[in-house]
Amino acid sequence: MPWTWQLKDWPNFRWRNGLLEQEERRFAEGVSVTIGSLRHLPASERDNLAIALLERDALGTSAIEGELLDRDSVQSSLRKHLGLAEALPPSARRSPREYGVAELMADLYQAPGAALTPERLFTWHRMLMHDRRDLATVEQYRQHAAPMQIVSCQIGDERVHYEAPPSARVPAEMAALLDWFARTAPGQPDALPAITRAAIAHLWFECIHPFEDGNGRIGRAIAEMALAQATGTPSFTGMSAVLNRQRKSYYEQLRRHSVRLDIDAWLQWFAQQALQAQAEADELVRFLIDKAALMTRLSGQLNPRQEKALLRLLREGPQGFAGGLSAGNYARITGAPPATVTRDLADLVNKGALRRTGERKGARYWLVIAGK
Repeated sequence: MPWTWQLKDWPNFRWRNGLLEQEERRFAEGVSVTIGSLRHLPASERDNLAIALLERDALGTSAIEGELLDRDSVQSSLRKHLGLAEALPPSARRSPREYGVAELMADLYQAPGAALTPERLFTWHRMLMHDRRDLATVEQYRQHAAPMQIVSCQIGDERVHYEAPPSARVPAEMAALLDWFARTAPGQPDALPAITRAAIAHLWFECIHPFEDGNGRIGRAIAEMALAQATGTPSFTGMSAVLNRQRKSYYEQLRRHSVRLDIDAWLQWFAQQALQAQAEADELVRFLIDKAALMTRLSGQLNPRQEKALLRLLREGPQGFAGGLSAGNYARITGAPPATVTRDLADLVNKGALRRTGERKGARYWLVIAGK
């Protein structure tokens, strides 16, 4: 069976007119609500929101590729690239991987409306690959004569899951994609709705697979860029975090659409992930608003241990610690002895900052903020 780029009508993807009409409307409405909520977020928390969203995206897009990054290092690198005060915890070890993906995310966040050009893609590739010594081409499209293949590496069951266009075709293929991306941008005669444009751009880029490595991360950055351009704001979706949780389905969708130009199923699947990502971004905004209100209410009422533990718990976001905060967690965070832990936690419950469930060793503590 021929690959997508070998089909006669490539790269003319086909989809049913009006297929995502409801999803596109829901996405636009959701973004408007989120932007409206930002007005209630204290200025001091807006930088924290940007860091939180970009951190989720950086960790998610790397995890999809099997790279588990150090969270503190990613956050510190993001703060550095965004020109914010940074304080790298002693436990964090900033490596080129964290630094590079954070640099890419910061560039995307700061200039979502900038043109998508070969030079910008090459810069992103350098950011991601600057610690690599095993690649023949960095900061340029691949040039090797051997086929660019995605192969399963199980011994005795090596299979080619996809083969991209030959390297010699990549510059022309990418020129066509980048021209289409510019022509379909908001305000252009051929403008496409946000989700549709993001989904097609991502699939098209992955079909070309123009770099030796980093194609997935750069392709997802292009999708985020398309969504941000449609809303007229920096990226507030965090698609990669959602795609990471749906990784198996995500890869299956890409595989299925590596041999066809009819993309109704891809658009519908991608739309559901975009809507989920937007909803989670909105939840995070509301959480930060509630967090600011909670800390304002408790101002001057907490001892240093309680404040440290509460901020650590809040850092986990709307879901908090998996399974709740235990006395053991509190002791590890604060270094407090058992009797002090018991008094501190009871006091936080009395102050309405935490609620308790369970008894004795099974006792767990949960944040008490609006909407939870």
